[in-house]
Amino acid sequence: MGSKKPKVVIIGAGMAGLTAANKLYKTAGSKELLEVCVVEGGNRIGGRINTSEFCGDRIEMGATWIHGIIGSPVYKIAQQINSLQSQQPWECMDGDIEPLTIAEGRHELNSSLVESISDLFNKLMDFAQGKLVTEDGVSNEIAKSNNGLSLGSFLRKGLDAYWESVKGDREDIEVQGIDKWSKRSLEEGIFAMFENIQRTYTSAGDLQMLDFSAEKEYRMFPGEEITIAKGYLSVIESLASVLPPGLIQLGRKVAKIEWQPEGSLQFENGTNNKAVKLHFVDGSIMYADHVIVTVSLGVLKQGINQDSGMFNPPLPHFKTQAISRLGFGVVNKLFLKLNPTHNQEYGIKFPYLQMVFHQTKPNPKIPWWMRRTANLCPIYSKSSVLLSWFAGKEALELESLDNEEIIDGFSKTISSFLLNSKHFKKSNDLCCNGHAESNFKVEKVLKSQWGSDPLFLGSYSYVAVGSSGDDLDIMAEPLPKRTSIHNSNGCSSPPLQILFAGEATHRTHYSTTHGAYFSGLREANRLLNHYHFMDI
Repeated sequence: MGSKKPKVVIIGAGMAGLTAANKLYKTAGSKELLEVCVVEGGNRIGGRINTSEFCGDRIEMGATWIHGIIGSPVYKIAQQINSLQSQQPWECMDGDIEPLTIAEGRHELNSSLVESISDLFNKLMDFAQGKLVTEDGVSNEIAKSNNGLSLGSFLRKGLDAYWESVKGDREDIEVQGIDKWSKRSLEEGIFAMFENIQRTYTSAGDLQMLDFSAEKEYRMFPGEEITIAKGYLSVIESLASVLPPGLIQLGRKVAKIEWQPEGSLQFENGTNNKAVKLHFVDGSIMYADHVIVTVSLGVLKQGINQDSGMFNPPLPHFKTQAISRLGFGVVNKLFLKLNPTHNQEYGIKFPYLQMVFHQTKPNPKIPWWMRRTANLCPIYSKSSVLLSWFAGKEALELESLDNEEIIDGFSKTISSFLLNSKHFKKSNDLCCNGHAESNFKVEKVLKSQWGSDPLFLGSYSYVAVGSSGDDLDIMAEPLPKRTSIHNSNGCSSPPLQILFAGEATHRTHYSTTHGAYFSGLREANRLLNHYHFMDI
């Protein structure tokens, strides 16, 4: 005999799932009005939040930043639980560090040249995101011609327009003292560096895949962007702390979700008064009145393409089309531990290095998977741990490499950038064999592997060309649809059988932890309103 009180099963113990569980339990579960359960396929809570340690420093393998602190629910929680300060060093604890920009071939670039292209890129991005207050005629014309196309196309047209505007002021000549680089090729390399930073922000492997018109809908909170001193996981642990032991079940991976869009509560193995039947990979079964699905968009994409499928019956066409159209990319982080004794011997520190790669005359010694990496820097000013970000196919390639291959690629890249830099003149005088990699010995390597992790299959969502913000709204629609609750035979389908939460279900805050938070709260409130529990 099934339980008479409604049972809600939440799939996934990440930000969205635990926010929903927190709200449902505090409002109704603790009063015995609802039965709440969280099932998590992995052996930890947090999902794409995974605070860790590397060589004594606190790092984030997944979500890293609070994107604006004014109005951010994540910042509010971190503040309430005193997680914003720590005695232990943490990633990006000292905020922005002045970058050193070097072009391939060991040429330190004038800051005015870098800033001119940075200003151009930022102006184009501000226009694309609807932030420019004054009208820019050139950008407007580019935007009109770019309607329905990609952000990458818009940015490149903006660069072309810039070159056209300065065409009469200078010739594209070789830059004095910088071998193999012209002024134009340097500008293109710098512009590509900022494009590659944008790739890690969005998870789009190529900005040509990113929808231009959707950029105006994306929202960030005002205020500074910060990391959490005691780790992002402290926010997750705070949400989970109100839940009683046993409510979160780890190692419970869902294989199939059976639901009842046609009004029948008859399952293949008999009757049950619950509308949804969950099958786990270990062969066990669980019944629920409502299921909140918070798995990643990557898992949903796989789930609708598998022969057997994650859902039975399959999800309706409008839902699968939205899942298919939206983008879901891979972003990985690489941490490298330098030998501190060796570095102290030469009295040098690794800089915040911005790397400008040649777009037409690449150095064959540098591996291809390094060539769209924008920067390499200490995780804070006095750390001997370096961090670099990878996106797209380069991020996937990184996952397949062993540590020796990574260290070799890093060493070849560094020798192509730092050897003759004025920043390292002292160290080069001291270095007996004249190789920059001799100045920086890597002891250990740690990398994230979100693309190959079967519980995620990627990092976060983006609005791809061919999709729109409407698809994010469709992602959030519960099943069955209201119009299908009563079928042609007069049978009534139980409402709100399958609900969807997660960053890929939020129209304006997709790809973020606060988007996931808002979505979990939204679906919890949807159920509480359904049962009129909000006012109890």
